Amino acid sequence: MVGWAIAVHGGAGVDPGLPVERQEEARRVLERCLRVGAAGLRAGLPAVDVVEMVVRELETDPVFNSGRGSALTRKGTVEMEASIMDGHGRRCGAVSGLTTVKNPVSLARLVMDRSPHSYLAFDGAEEFAREQGVEVVDNSYFITEENMSMLKRAKEANSIMYDYRVPAPGVDSASAGLEGAKVGLLMNGLRISVYAPETVGCVVVDSNGWCAAATSTGGLMNKMSGRIGDSPLIGSGTYACGDCAVSCTGEGEAIIRSTLARDVAALVEYKGLSLQEAVDYAIKERLDEGMAGLIAVSSNGEVAYGFNTIGMFRGCATEDGFVEVTIW
Repeated sequence: MVGWAIAVHGGAGVDPGLPVERQEEARRVLERCLRVGAAGLRAGLPAVDVVEMVVRELETDPVFNSGRGSALTRKGTVEMEASIMDGHGRRCGAVSGLTTVKNPVSLARLVMDRSPHSYLAFDGAEEFAREQGVEVVDNSYFITEENMSMLKRAKEANSIMYDYRVPAPGVDSASAGLEGAKVGLLMNGLRISVYAPETVGCVVVDSNGWCAAATSTGGLMNKMSGRIGDSPLIGSGTYACGDCAVSCTGEGEAIIRSTLARDVAALVEYKGLSLQEAVDYAIKERLDEGMAGLIAVSSNGEVAYGFNTIGMFRGCATEDGFVEVTIW
């Protein structure tokens, strides 16, 4: 028996000028999710059940970029994606291109448990959702007035917006109310706004030492329809095995190129690094010029964070009573 542990994230790349009330709102959501997860672990739920339960909670709250409150495509619609992985047996499920499924992470779980496949997308995923009787809603449920305003700003800047609060290069920060914002990053060689995709994720090790991870997102503001990021890709945005579980957030294209989540696990499994050493190495050496962050837990109850951005919404709780929620 090992001590259980849980970690959650609400995205890397936090704007240093983010209003204090928004910071506190994010902290409250993460604290609530940690309480939900810790209660499940105390009740003896397996790790995979807990990560699904916690990410559902995050998807339902519009504070972060998943489920309700997801980023919008160029067309002004929502296309969501999620994945889940059970390290006990390395089972996994993933979905992309969802437009009506209220909780994408639960559909990913059903792909894992009730289909012969690991990944379903777009019309096929929506059809599977209806076959399984999951809750569906109109696409308008996921769209908030704030995100509609952000999309308008992104279109005016002719840019994909990672951090919806920060304008693209050439857009006057002062006029946007964003004095001091850093601009000028590239994605696949193309200029974009400063990123802070508020993707959500959860990693858990239960009292049996079993690890699981889940990640969910609406993707990028003003993204092309059909774009798929790292969050649903097993080994890139999400990974779990017998040694650890990892959930990533940040510049999806960089995370995909580096297979970041799997790299952390491989460093633990094959090189014998501690979890924090593996996280630090992956963030420093595997992202090239990409910007990202991640959370991880090990089968012996360790918790580790890493990011090369200004901040990352994150928190953790352990069986011995330690609780932490932080941003910077």
